[in-house]
Amino acid sequence: MTDSRYAVAGSSQSLTPKQRDLIALAESLGPAFASRAARYDSEASFPFENYADLKAAGLLGLCVPQAYGGHGADFGTYALVSATLGKYCGATALTLNMHMCSTLWPGLLADDLDMTPAERKQHEQYRAIHFRRVVQDGAIYAQPFSEGSAAAAGKAPFGTVAAKVGGGWLVNGRKIFASLSGAADYYGVLCTEDKLERSMRDTLYIAVPGTAPGLAVTGEWDPLGMRGTVSRNLVFKDVFVPDEAQMMPRGVYYQAASRWPHMFTTLSPTYMGIAIAAVEFTVKYLRGEVEGMPPVKRRMYPTKQIAMAEMWVKLEQTRALFLRMLEDARIDPPKDARLRAYAAQYTIMENANALCALAIRTCGGQSMLKSLPLERLYRDSRCGALMLPWTAELCLDRIGREALYEPGEADD
Repeated sequence: MTDSRYAVAGSSQSLTPKQRDLIALAESLGPAFASRAARYDSEASFPFENYADLKAAGLLGLCVPQAYGGHGADFGTYALVSATLGKYCGATALTLNMHMCSTLWPGLLADDLDMTPAERKQHEQYRAIHFRRVVQDGAIYAQPFSEGSAAAAGKAPFGTVAAKVGGGWLVNGRKIFASLSGAADYYGVLCTEDKLERSMRDTLYIAVPGTAPGLAVTGEWDPLGMRGTVSRNLVFKDVFVPDEAQMMPRGVYYQAASRWPHMFTTLSPTYMGIAIAAVEFTVKYLRGEVEGMPPVKRRMYPTKQIAMAEMWVKLEQTRALFLRMLEDARIDPPKDARLRAYAAQYTIMENANALCALAIRTCGGQSMLKSLPLERLYRDSRCGALMLPWTAELCLDRIGREALYEPGEADD
């Protein structure tokens, strides 16, 4: 049984029986994930074995609505399960986020959005195809987002474009930092409808098969951390996809991005899990309880106790904001909840790395060794603040602007 101190929701959070069961399922996979994490990191290789375990456990369908054979997990349940996996292998949790969003966004999130009856009918037909692939075939979906421009930050149309042709679309463009590159069965590509005047309102969300002619995976992958995500480049050259490849109707993604802002916080659970893992390891190290190491206790030194106190305060601050953010998540949240979402994203990304740094300082020289997980946790955690669409810098920018301006206000 998991020590409640290191459970993502702690012991006081009210969970449904379904949430408890799904979290317990994630915890049961964790030790195997942790045992493989160093190898994926060293090789910068994709965690195929972990995904086989996820498939066997039925977790690839976590966010697929129950009507389509999935678990029907909502945003908060997804986040708790994701953070639980993040304690054991950050790269697996982070890539799984891309897959889960590919089912959560067209699923329960899309149910909240406004569509015409014709759009709703078409969406039901199309999403059934994607959900069937996940539930029945175990298909893995990715979600290439970044392009090296202002598009991923929500400030310009995506440079990857889709032109309407008979029976479908022709996709052209390039995505960078495309997690699961070469591993996904389908890539849920965010692109702009190819018109004379391109607009963010014309954003399309289209699933491109990994084997589609004209799709190429390019570039090397040798980053600081999150090496198991294998986030290489995707190049699309006249890639044809049929109409039913759409994962949302035309323009509905733009509505979602405006009205369901918490959809962009789905990276943060991974880093919440890493933060918990850093604290848990430090406690075990100071108590002489790390498996495979001599049972030498270091807990009696005042400097170690003070360091642990600092870590625990920071962890609880982070966890409290994370759990409050999950409570806030809904369509059209009030302004305070939107600001709190930015604050939570920023806090989790920054504090995860700060906790890993404190853990290394507290555990001392041995923590630099790759035989222990702390140096990997530190490198993985440093990557969080850089991840679009809500990097740490963009979160601060939005908090400052939205706290001081009401919609439509400008300075003379």
